[in-house]
Amino acid sequence: MPKIVSPEVEFAHLLAQTKAAAPEIFTPDGRGFLNLLEGRWQEPGQPRDFVSPIDGSVIGQLPMLDEATAGRAVRAAKAEAAAWAQVDLDERRRRVQDCLTQLQPHVELVGKLLMWEIGKTYKLGFTDIDRAIDGVQWYVDNIEGMLGQRKPLGLVSNIASWNYPMSVLLHAVLVQALCGNAVIAKTPTDGGFISLSLTFAIARRCGLPVTLVSGSGGELSDVLVRNDAVDCLSFVGGRYNGRNIADALAQQDKRYMLEMEGVNTYGIWDYSDWDAMAQQLQKGYDYGKQRCTAYVRFVVERRLFPQFLETYWNTVRALQVGNPTLVDAPGDALPELAFGPVINARQAQDLDRLYQDALKTGATPLYEGRLDDSLFLPGQDMSAYRAPRALVNLPRQSELYFKEPFGPIDSIVLVDRVEELVGEMNISNGALVAALASDDEKWAARTAKEVRAFKVGLNQLRSRGDRAEVFGGLGESWKGAFVGGALLVEAVTEGKKAILGNFDDAIRLPENI
Repeated sequence: MPKIVSPEVEFAHLLAQTKAAAPEIFTPDGRGFLNLLEGRWQEPGQPRDFVSPIDGSVIGQLPMLDEATAGRAVRAAKAEAAAWAQVDLDERRRRVQDCLTQLQPHVELVGKLLMWEIGKTYKLGFTDIDRAIDGVQWYVDNIEGMLGQRKPLGLVSNIASWNYPMSVLLHAVLVQALCGNAVIAKTPTDGGFISLSLTFAIARRCGLPVTLVSGSGGELSDVLVRNDAVDCLSFVGGRYNGRNIADALAQQDKRYMLEMEGVNTYGIWDYSDWDAMAQQLQKGYDYGKQRCTAYVRFVVERRLFPQFLETYWNTVRALQVGNPTLVDAPGDALPELAFGPVINARQAQDLDRLYQDALKTGATPLYEGRLDDSLFLPGQDMSAYRAPRALVNLPRQSELYFKEPFGPIDSIVLVDRVEELVGEMNISNGALVAALASDDEKWAARTAKEVRAFKVGLNQLRSRGDRAEVFGGLGESWKGAFVGGALLVEAVTEGKKAILGNFDDAIRLPENI
């Protein structure tokens, strides 16, 4: 019997729920979406079809703005900043708390929208919005001690990648507003605009000075980055765009936090707990490794390669990749898949290109997974789906050697000396996270100091972290102020304390004394 799309996550059903929850985000005919600027939902822009990675169907139209209209949005957002900064902390905290309370009944809806918008499984979509609410609640409960006498910067601009629209973008926006800033955010063009519109509508109803605009990076980047009205920039994305933004900010007195990718590596030396490694390998495939903290490079002591290979093979071949919306019959629970599609067919094709380039330059294929037809609808568009693949002996002339694939491709490097292991873990000039596995924990702790990553896990994965945990990067993986806990509050406010971060000395901004 063929599978069916669960009635609980059928997109037409979710869209009807969204219209009931936030009718203001739609055009009067109910067929298009609007931007939030000047305090109200308006400006459908130039609509552009948005295709779901789940099945290739058009599920909405991005309301793409031009630069001039985005400029209006920035100026209006800046005009809100002075009045909002005068609102006392108790009232700001009350409004953010009201927003969290009103978001709570829509957690299920947002989690299911994220399935269609960015291809998450329901579990990961639910986790994304749940972590956003839980994380901001921590700041609401603890803001007074972290904020002290610090003052807001003014207008904070947010440009973020598509993979965590709630726990990264919405979370940052609400904390920035709690600190007394007006906020403008750009919806990622690769996905998340429907769920973000719903959540921003609730935030705006609660009296928070938030603005949400859609548009291409080429059209909106100047106005959201370099415009004089913008006092602070929070960017999460690729290293190429991040470098361009860092260059654009070089001559401007503007606070910034630029999170960019690096090749996150896992080093394995003098190790024997392969059951624990299997669990970590399985966990590491969440969302098809489309995360800034995904581990895609394993540097393994050569003598341990047989045990690593057996563990890797047995773990990865058991992963199920398929359409996350399908069930056998109405009422069935959604499937427990390792992951669904990558973000779109273009990304899937680029993964193929990187893999083929690696083979042409001399890499050895270690594992090539296959998609299981039983986990898809008959005849459905599968162009955004890719099973795991892995390579060993990746040559330095391969593009993948120095590049994060942002998808389910692993590379394994074999080494004979500790010096080689450290060198191979540091090939991307800085990373957000890394990990070392060893039975000798003292050796691992000592060697971790030589690894160019902001966080290094010892016999465990490290992640971005929420709430109180500080987050940043080293080298080219991060530029600007660090965030997390008190440092996130300090990053979007000014006071006497020096700002901690990974700054280029030529453009580092001193705190006001």
